[in-house]
Amino acid sequence: MDANDEDSNARRVPDEPEDDAASVRDTPPKGPKSQPPREAATRAPHPSESSEPLVGSPSEASSPSRPERIAEPAQPASGIAALTLPYQIAVALVLAIVAVATCAHLGLVFLHIAPSNTLTKQHGRAVDEWVYPEFEQNWKLFAPNPLQQNIAVQARAEVRTADGEVRTTGWYDLSALDGAAIDHNPVPSHTQQNELRRAWDFYTATHDGEHRATSSRGDLSERYVRRIVVMRLDREQAGGPGGEIERIQLRSRTTNVQPPEWSEEKVSDKPVVRELPWWSVTGDDRTDAAADAAGADRAVTGRTEASAG
Repeated sequence: MDANDEDSNARRVPDEPEDDAASVRDTPPKGPKSQPPREAATRAPHPSESSEPLVGSPSEASSPSRPERIAEPAQPASGIAALTLPYQIAVALVLAIVAVATCAHLGLVFLHIAPSNTLTKQHGRAVDEWVYPEFEQNWKLFAPNPLQQNIAVQARAEVRTADGEVRTTGWYDLSALDGAAIDHNPVPSHTQQNELRRAWDFYTATHDGEHRATSSRGDLSERYVRRIVVMRLDREQAGGPGGEIERIQLRSRTTNVQPPEWSEEKVSDKPVVRELPWWSVTGDDRTDAAADAAGADRAVTGRTEASAG
């Protein structure tokens, strides 16, 4: 007899009582073991199936720990920001003053070289007082007919000696002295190249052929030239031991630059001499000349030490 027969025998017959039928249903059937009930679809996941490791699990122990982010040290302030507030205000004021002064200087120089306009007509005197003589602009290099002359400025002095006598020195060629200082000098100074030449140009531009001032800057140009000449003569020891320069006299010797051989241009080769009257030397002239000479000596010493180093 097979399992199907036993199952069929377990069915209740029509005349069988209900209690007997129930007992037959409660009796487990004989035969192979039934399969375990299917697990619910919504069962909780096993700890081993979880995507996140549990605390204390081997996966957590084996995983490397994340490095902690260390705060970088703050960079120290530099420049003006490193100063305290009062010093920052002082530096800002100084920079503002320098910027304003620079803009004002450039504006005045621009008005000086610009064509005549409303501003120069109204404020021309103020512009000239600022520009002359130190910041004068010269466009002769770019002129249609550039300067084609050699101008030598010469000077002599009337000296009172230590014995009380008065003597007159010979002529000192100041331009030749500047030229000798420039020759074979790779870095000649600005004063050696331009100071005397610009001073003489300044004087001739403000005086006529009779040595009369033609503008309000005439007196300024005369004092400027006189100071430079006294300084140069003192440098050459024109007064001698214990002597003092009381008066000076200047003259210029102008010769034309001869054209090249292939040119048909003809110019005179005779020098033109312009001699100025004697000028008395004042105490201010001596003081200014001594101060300028001291500054020039310091500059020369600095350049000598720099080249030696």
